[in-house]
Amino acid sequence: MIRHTAFSRFAAIAIALAGPACADPDGKTIYNDLCASCHSETRLGGTGPALIPESLRRLRGEKLEAVIANGRVATQMPAFSATLSEHEIAAVAAYISQSLDEIPDWDEAEIEATRELRDDYVPADAPVFSGDPMNITLVVETGDHHISVLDGDTFEVLDRFATPYAVHGGPKFSPDGRFVFVMSRDGWVQKYDIWSLQEVGRVRAGLNARNIAMSHDGKWLAVANYLPHTLTLLSTADLSVAQVRTVTAVDGRESRVSAVYQAPQRKSFILALKDAPEIWEIATTEDAGPFHEGFVHSYEKGMEESLAAEEGLFARRRIKVAEPLDDFFFTPDYRNLIGTNRNGDKGVVVNLIVGREIAELPLPGMPHLGSGISWESRGRQVMATPHLREGRLSVIDTKDWSLVKTIETMGPGFFLRSHENTRYVWADVFFGPNKDKMHIIDKDSLEIVRTLDPEPGKTVAHIEFNRDGSHALVSIWEDDGAVIVYDAETLDEVTRLPMRKPSGKYNVWNKVTFSDGTSH
Repeated sequence: MIRHTAFSRFAAIAIALAGPACADPDGKTIYNDLCASCHSETRLGGTGPALIPESLRRLRGEKLEAVIANGRVATQMPAFSATLSEHEIAAVAAYISQSLDEIPDWDEAEIEATRELRDDYVPADAPVFSGDPMNITLVVETGDHHISVLDGDTFEVLDRFATPYAVHGGPKFSPDGRFVFVMSRDGWVQKYDIWSLQEVGRVRAGLNARNIAMSHDGKWLAVANYLPHTLTLLSTADLSVAQVRTVTAVDGRESRVSAVYQAPQRKSFILALKDAPEIWEIATTEDAGPFHEGFVHSYEKGMEESLAAEEGLFARRRIKVAEPLDDFFFTPDYRNLIGTNRNGDKGVVVNLIVGREIAELPLPGMPHLGSGISWESRGRQVMATPHLREGRLSVIDTKDWSLVKTIETMGPGFFLRSHENTRYVWADVFFGPNKDKMHIIDKDSLEIVRTLDPEPGKTVAHIEFNRDGSHALVSIWEDDGAVIVYDAETLDEVTRLPMRKPSGKYNVWNKVTFSDGTSH
């Protein structure tokens, strides 16, 4: 009996000691103890970025665990490998990879509470550098969340400033080229003065955002949000909130916004809705509309016998389509757009004047229309798009929507780029074993005339030209990467600028003038 009691007591102690070691670690508890002070208990971000699946698309599984273990260089993110075991790190990674139980609110008051204008910002009366301010090129370096400001003539780095975590979508310039606005996946919008080489301020316009668009007159900035289901409209002057609009389809269901685009000739924003078969147009002038949605007794000017009409600044027009479309391409006159369906196996042409679908294009292989470009080829206007699943470029006549040619490439690509002053189109091979290749295509013959191999084994992607199109800038998309400057005529390398995973490059002149061959 005594022996049994002693054994039982020993067994109880052993089980008690072994229990915590054998139990699975609680990722939520660890997160609240070590992470919430920076990223908030809601995981929606504080001094650190939001830690939700929508914001961690590029960090999954082992990559995410590596960041927790090793931290991030040039950020406040510490390494936890000496504090947490591998199992505990995996538990935290699993916890922050879970979707939130409910979609949080992020209304005007909450947005305004995040708005911060820099006290040390002093606007310059003229550019503080000697170069052409319209020939500035911004290079987004995702390796350590900075942007380098390049002189487009000398390729000197004039400034390198920190951005919010995980910049997403292209920066947008004011029409005069002085200011640039940058957005992160966490919905932070940053304003930077190129003349002064200084940050002006920032505000959090959403919790998970897709991209931004600038109004034709430079007064308003639209932010497309996944979380919450809203479109946020900001004043570009001081980043204050002009409107937060919940995106609700005609059937009453809310929808995420896949993207928002500027339509300068139409003086409006165009929205792609992820979860509803609709396209929205938001007016950016005071005299817009009325746009009728309900029953109309008379369409005569001056009549007001209608239901659900909107007019004036930020008035909405709904365009109904057969199924949800996203990833738009616009013709240069912004009369038509091409959108892809959810399956990514075709393109649908929507005429924005009449507000309906007018054609369908066979575009299998998930076309990346957001990177599509247009140019004149042998007297006709064409557009081309890469495909994310197939090694091909589709070239389409934008007058009759016929397929002009399919250009076979060495693998699926992501970006296309050209310029009115060059005879070539540049196309990367972003995916697969040939990710280190760059195709050069003749605009008229539509043939690949040369394939560059700038850095064997490394990802080569995204092209931008300087203002006059004399030089092309290409990214080595690696953490120890570079921007390679090429002579756009001879295709010879001119120089290399070391960069931390440079992704997009954006020239002020090309973007504000909607240069031929630029993705819009």
